[in-house]
Amino acid sequence: MPMNRAHRKLCSSEGWAQTTKDRILPWALEHVELGADVLEIGPGYGANLRVLVEQVDHLTAAEIDADTARLLQSQWGDRATVLHADGAELPLPDGAFDSVVCFTMLHHVPTVAHQDRIFAEAFRILRPGGTFAGSDSQPSFRFRVLHFRDTMNTLDPATLPARLERAGFTDVAVDLHPEGGGLRFRARRA
Repeated sequence: MPMNRAHRKLCSSEGWAQTTKDRILPWALEHVELGADVLEIGPGYGANLRVLVEQVDHLTAAEIDADTARLLQSQWGDRATVLHADGAELPLPDGAFDSVVCFTMLHHVPTVAHQDRIFAEAFRILRPGGTFAGSDSQPSFRFRVLHFRDTMNTLDPATLPARLERAGFTDVAVDLHPEGGGLRFRARRA
């Protein structure tokens, strides 16, 4: 799921890491109890990981890109478990995590079917009562320019609740950011 050069530069920048810490994660995880064992699907260059590792007892990160997974392992492997794995086919046992999270990455998944397999995997590896939470961007002119020759398959906030329910989740909530530019979702495994 390649990203163009400008997109890679942005996502690996300190400015993006600060935006994640100050704006994205506080909004996406508002009123979400992560628990002790958390899986992040698609950590990319680790902007979210560096915040999450300070908030939970045990963090596991599943990154599809081998080079990026190695980079994360070298930077964070002493504080988090880093897996080179597709979020749709996780080498993890059923019911292993209190929460599963993903931030600003689902639009990089090329098809709705693949996104739905990620949702199903998140459900499978959650403990009963566990939470699946995250956020992603919504289309805009600037967002489309950033994704020139990139994968850009944004989530439709109108259909996302039903998709999460089909994966088995209950208590599904999808909200749009009041200032625009993104959505957040929360769902539970009963």
